[in-house]
Amino acid sequence: MEQLVQAITQEILAYLGTSSGTDLRGLEIDDLICPGCNQSCAEKCVNKTKRIVEAGACRISCGDQVREVATDLAGLIDHTLLKPEASRQDILRICEEARRFRFASVVVNPWYVPLVAERLRGTPVKVCTVVGFPLGATLPQVKLYETEEVIKLGAQEIDMVVNVGALKSGELDVVEQDIRGVVEACHRAGCIAKVILEMALLTVAEKVRGCVAAREAGADFVKTSTGFGPGGATAEDVALMRAIVGREIGVKAAGGVRTYEDLQKMVCAGATRIGASASVKILEEAGAAKPN
Repeated sequence: MEQLVQAITQEILAYLGTSSGTDLRGLEIDDLICPGCNQSCAEKCVNKTKRIVEAGACRISCGDQVREVATDLAGLIDHTLLKPEASRQDILRICEEARRFRFASVVVNPWYVPLVAERLRGTPVKVCTVVGFPLGATLPQVKLYETEEVIKLGAQEIDMVVNVGALKSGELDVVEQDIRGVVEACHRAGCIAKVILEMALLTVAEKVRGCVAAREAGADFVKTSTGFGPGGATAEDVALMRAIVGREIGVKAAGGVRTYEDLQKMVCAGATRIGASASVKILEEAGAAKPN
């Protein structure tokens, strides 16, 4: 794994212009990263891109040449309220908004999972909660227990925080096993597991290692941020994550996504899910607020 991490890191650094790159074709991942790509494909294939979206594609990875994404956005958004001061009434409000606009999920702290599960029963909106949040420094067995308990209470998707300290210390086996425990508990119950890497705290090499660990542990998504760290989602981080995890794993951009323009940038960079508290505002800006 470390050889793969080193190769990907060198390619990413080369793309960022900080060192010479390494040709990755020998690693058989050139379908994920194209060495020397100038991101002109979208500019040359705008019509094709639109046709692919219209045919039902859930993601298009592109450079900044594509400025528009489909306005049917609600299904991309996890409607989120994780503030510690959130009241029962606040949670009921976001549940009603999610039912109305058909967001992908409602994301709340574990305490509110039973309430959200009750309010969303019979709707396509999923119940999502967080584990090891927001620091990621919880013991692995505690994360596993927390995961199993919230699933019993009705959670269908879990956003777990990676052990950032272990990742920065180079303890990749610890990181992978920490993730794997949560992922396996989720998959036993038919639930989705997302791994929050808190990208603003990581170097490029650590970002690569974190994404590789999540992929190797079987995660369904990698996610940029908790929203409580020193920085939120950036298009550059989303593009990097997409390049590393490939096509089979989702990428969730979260933290600081407050406008339709923000969302466009993330989707064009490769995000397949958006975590936002300003979800309704984003839809209104996109002209997509069509209540049922």
